[in-house]
This record gives sequence, C-alpha cells and structure tokens, in this order.
Amino acid sequence: MTTRRNFLYLLGAGTTVTFFGPVTKASWAISIDKTTTGTDLFKLPPLTYDYNALEPHIDATTMKFHHDKHHAAYVKNLNAAVNKHPELKTKSVKEMLLNLDKLPKDVQKVVRNNGGGHLNHSMYWKIMSPKGGGEPTGKIATAIKTQFGTFDAFKTQFNEMGTKLFGSGWVWLVQEKGQLKIMTTSNQDSPITRGLYPIMGNDVWEHAYYLKYQNRRPDYLSAWWNVINWNEVNRRFEQSLKA
Repeated sequence: MTTRRNFLYLLGAGTTVTFFGPVTKASWAISIDKTTTGTDLFKLPPLTYDYNALEPHIDATTMKFHHDKHHAAYVKNLNAAVNKHPELKTKSVKEMLLNLDKLPKDVQKVVRNNGGGHLNHSMYWKIMSPKGGGEPTGKIATAIKTQFGTFDAFKTQFNEMGTKLFGSGWVWLVQEKGQLKIMTTSNQDSPITRGLYPIMGNDVWEHAYYLKYQNRRPDYLSAWWNVINWNEVNRRFEQSLKA
C-alpha cells in the first residue's frame, strides 16, 4: 500500500499533497493549472485523455501527480527564469536549450533543468494514447526494421538501456546522420542540446512509475509499449527528417 510518506517523497520538495482518498472519475475530472499567470509565457499543456485512460499500464494517481505536480513545477520554474530576463521571452524552449551558454548565467541551469523538463514531458504525454500499443506502423515501422532488424530487437534494446540508466533520466529514439539511434540522458536533459531531434522518449524518473511498479523499472518499461501512440511517433519521425 502506498503511504503518505511515499507520496511526499515522490512529489519532491516544495509540493503539498492535498488528496489521499480513493481514485474516482470525479476526483480526476478537472485539472487546473494554478502555477502560471496571464503574463507567463509557458503554460502547462492539458492532457488530451483522462488520468485513468492509460490504466492498467499507467495508473491514474501517477498521471495526476506526474502531470499536475511535476510538470507544472517545471513550467513554474521556467517562467520564473524568463521573467527575470524579459529578453528571453522572444525565444522558444528549443532555442534556449540549443544556446544555453548564451543565456544569462544565473538562469542557465534553471532553463536546462526546467526547460528540458517542460519540453520532454510535453512530448511524453502526446506519444501515449488510450488507443495505443501494438506493432509500429507507417514509416517508423520500416525505419525500425531497417535499423534494428525487428521491432522486438528494437524494443529489447530500448528497454535494456532504460533499465541500465543509473539514477533519473530518459531513454530516447533519435535520428543522427540519417540513422536511428537509442540513447539516454540524465535528469531532464534533452537530445536537442546535442543537436538531435527526439522521435520518442520514455521517462525513467521514479515519479513516472514508482507508485505502481515500485523499484521494478523493467516492468514499467515493458508495460509502456501498450500505450505508445504510433501515429504521433510517426509524425515526429517525419519532423525529424526535416529538422
């Protein structure tokens, strides 16, 4: 059973937990972002599906806290950084991540961590779907077969790299010099900082899976394929060809 202590640990410092009752549809019906104001540039993107829509693979409680607490905190911190330097409001998150060394020194680390967190999670929600899963389709299916031989071989390598990543981070599929490549990054670092376009990525921070899977990260990685949205992955693959 998940305890109050576990919840507080997973939410991180500075986050207040106000709900510990049973998960019901009404409990998760509305998500209100109270972390930003009308003058803030960056906003928490709403989910396009219910918190419980990805069950049993990803539970509603995890989705609620992951989106409404963790992602919202990245947005809040990113806005605080750019509000200190209004000239940054003309730049996108991608532009700032590509040019971190050109940003004011006092916000470089904040933008790297929180800009990366915002960008990574905005992708993460979209590449999952209640109607997802199954074998890849479209051009990404052909590219995976060409690069890795079979989808199962690709999935095994992807899961292994995600499992072996020490600490918190992400496992990614990117395109580099016309070749698909699986890679990992620590914390909220984005492949974009290395000039690589992320086609898809899975969050292997503990807050993404611990409430349901505890320390069984491999189980979470395996279950995640049941919700992957291949239509969105294909869209991002097409975009990577142009990037």
